[in-house]
Amino acid sequence: MAHQRVALWAAEPDLDDDINDTDVDIPIPMPSSTNEMYDDPKLQLDEGSLQAMQQHIAQQAAFAQIPDVVKRFIVHFHQAVLDNNLQEVTLAYESGWTRLTEKYYAKTEWPEAETIAPLVNDDQIFLILYRELYYRHVYSRLQPNVDDRFHSYENSCELFNYLLNSDGPVPLSLPANWLWDIIDEFIYQFQSFALFRSRPASKTDDELTMLGSEGGAQAWSSYSVLNVLYSLIQKSRANEWLKARAEGKSDEEIEEIVGEYGTKPLYRMLGYFSIIGLLRVHVLLGDFTLALKVMENVGLGQKAPFTAPTAVHVSTAYHAGVCYFMLRRIPDAARVFTGVLTWVMRARQYHTRSYQYDQINKTADRMYALLALCHVLAPTRLDDNVMNIVRERYGDQIGRMGRGEEGLSTFEELFLYACPKFICANSPPYDDPTALASMLIPPTPTSPSSQNPSVVLGDPTQRHLRAASSHFMSLTPVSSLKSLLKLYTSLDAKKLTGFLDTSGAGVDEEEVLSWMMVMKNAGRCVGRVNTGSTAANGEKDNDEGSRPSESLLSGEWMSISDLNFVIDQNMVHIAESTVGRRYAGWFIRNSEHAARVLDSVKASPLPPRIIPTQVQKKSADGPKGEGAPRTTGQKVAWGGVKVA
Repeated sequence: MAHQRVALWAAEPDLDDDINDTDVDIPIPMPSSTNEMYDDPKLQLDEGSLQAMQQHIAQQAAFAQIPDVVKRFIVHFHQAVLDNNLQEVTLAYESGWTRLTEKYYAKTEWPEAETIAPLVNDDQIFLILYRELYYRHVYSRLQPNVDDRFHSYENSCELFNYLLNSDGPVPLSLPANWLWDIIDEFIYQFQSFALFRSRPASKTDDELTMLGSEGGAQAWSSYSVLNVLYSLIQKSRANEWLKARAEGKSDEEIEEIVGEYGTKPLYRMLGYFSIIGLLRVHVLLGDFTLALKVMENVGLGQKAPFTAPTAVHVSTAYHAGVCYFMLRRIPDAARVFTGVLTWVMRARQYHTRSYQYDQINKTADRMYALLALCHVLAPTRLDDNVMNIVRERYGDQIGRMGRGEEGLSTFEELFLYACPKFICANSPPYDDPTALASMLIPPTPTSPSSQNPSVVLGDPTQRHLRAASSHFMSLTPVSSLKSLLKLYTSLDAKKLTGFLDTSGAGVDEEEVLSWMMVMKNAGRCVGRVNTGSTAANGEKDNDEGSRPSESLLSGEWMSISDLNFVIDQNMVHIAESTVGRRYAGWFIRNSEHAARVLDSVKASPLPPRIIPTQVQKKSADGPKGEGAPRTTGQKVAWGGVKVA
């Protein structure tokens, strides 16, 4: 039976016709009260019974429209979940669901859970899992309406209540990819609802009424989302499990520490993924310090305690890098981005066919954009392979941002593309019409380069953009000042002022001194030193700059500039430090490149030898020796004879 299911779920498109020939007729039972009404012709139907009949007829019509291959898939999917057959559940989730979605439901919804309930004997647990997939499909492929947003929240509450409030661990086995997607989608829908709720100007009267009700105020609240994640971590004792593993305790000791829930793979992985989810939620809410603090027991390396999906590593590195970027720890952010991007490039062959491949690529491209911003704010030596991709994709933007104030619009555009869509923890006052009306007044632009009048002053993304833009603007004099100081070893302050006052705007020595202090401050920052991070040019294997035993917030003041100076009276003394090339990494990379080129040359077929017709004729009809190759004269390097 297992082989038949594998063949069905992994069937090629040309086998679907054979599968559709099989009828799956499962009658939808009528309510008993409705059947009794049919027996009495004198009985008049009330409004409720009439609606029940209409609903039943519509349900029967919807059930009849489901393709037989989809019915068979749902039946087998349900049986695999009941049997806790992890292999078949994984195949159905990653292959069957995706393939049937592309063929039948690419632009429409899957059948509702009530419609397919007869196929699964009205199994409420499976229907909850089915609704989780159903609403995820609506959010990713279609446009959810306000009812979808509220119903997806209700289904998430039912799922987590079942997992957290059951008597003991639930008898359920789901693959790691699905468990991660449950946590990831839960946070995404929370973010989507927060963005939807923050725009009262575009709401209809019905939507305003729903959002102003008591249920609307509680749906997708920050408190409920954080409560779910912290409850999963506490129930699974994920932090205690990570600490025990880091301390090298035995399996028996770890089982005693984590209890009955922590020993179950379902709860263990949900707890671990909830820690990653907390990192993302705190980043969305703008609490970057707390976001890094919750990751202290996890670290930022790829050495996960089990085979975690690639999307977990990418999401972790992206949000941790955003934290470092917003905390002005630019070198740490660059090392985190470079580490995971290098790892993704090495493991690309293993996840190119994954259903998460598109999402991984989108997140990776955002990290490349953030690396371009890091390179502008604090140029540091990073892996050449990654930086080559950054220059290839964002070389023009890097050049424009290097021109100072002219590059502000480019900086803001790249930041808005690369940063997450930040949200506000508080809802607009939908229950107070007066306060809500004051929010609908047209706002003013929030940045010098912004010309969009629809930008809301309370938008958290715009607040973070203003903070990043102000930091960028404060560093605009550094580029020209640095390029000028590199030409000298010592320079008189008055002469330096004259060089900088090219426009005749009256730049005085005090203003130049303030610029130099900005340059001095920009050359130092708090960073993690000697933590096993990726060395430039790939000399060390990457662990993304952290170990679980170390706090991600720890660091020391260090210099990130290759130019230093001191001011003695009216003289500026400059010292430039150059970093020598790391020959080991350079040699290894170029040796690998040469080996790949040689292999490709060996694998290529030799071109056919073509002799011109005239040369052939001369060789055949000409005088003796004419047209024959010369055998005398000076030989050249490749073995022929040099022709005068």
